[in-house]
Amino acid sequence: REWTDVMGLLGLLGVLALLSPSLALYFHIGETEKKCFIEEIPDETMVIGKYRTQLWDKHTGSFLPSTPGLGMHVEIKDPDTKIILSRQYGSDGRFTFTSHTPGEHQICLHSNSTKMALFAGGKLRVHLDIQVGEHTNNYPEIAAKDKLTELQLRVRQLLDQVEQIQKEQNYQRYREERFRMTSESTNQRVLWWSIAQTLILILTGIWQMKHLKSFFEAKKLV
Repeated sequence: REWTDVMGLLGLLGVLALLSPSLALYFHIGETEKKCFIEEIPDETMVIGKYRTQLWDKHTGSFLPSTPGLGMHVEIKDPDTKIILSRQYGSDGRFTFTSHTPGEHQICLHSNSTKMALFAGGKLRVHLDIQVGEHTNNYPEIAAKDKLTELQLRVRQLLDQVEQIQKEQNYQRYREERFRMTSESTNQRVLWWSIAQTLILILTGIWQMKHLKSFFEAKKLV
């Protein structure tokens, strides 16, 4: 039975691993051009971003590692557009921040290089990897530090993932609550607008009837 419980635990761990958020991509930018990405993050969640840059070489017709002097600026804004990170890094870098407000966080990167010769060929390729939640944990390092067995490490991963899923669920409830409040507010506005339209029509009808009555009386038709 113990072996069955362990296998079930590992199977659940594999399923939960598919639910954990992670973003890896690359994009092209020009000098001083800014690229921004939106990441939905629960509150009190650590985020680690890693990037590396490659410069287009027109002689070889391929992207080569950028020179160390090339700088990249990283700016992070929370859902309230408050800047929580604004820092200058090198051609390759790693940035870390913790969300304190659930919602859409804006992650922007741009090169502040003024070395026009670097961009004579045209473009810069940036490889970006964003890890959220338990993905930020270095489990081999944790296992070595705390002297954990493989099973203990798996359980630790499972607990971290369950905690992250709970944060995601809380965030979804937060989104549902905001959507419900927005819907109720919209419905209330529609109701008051309908009442206002009805009152306007009634008042317009009363005014037209009085106007027509005055017109007929002036013409001595009634």
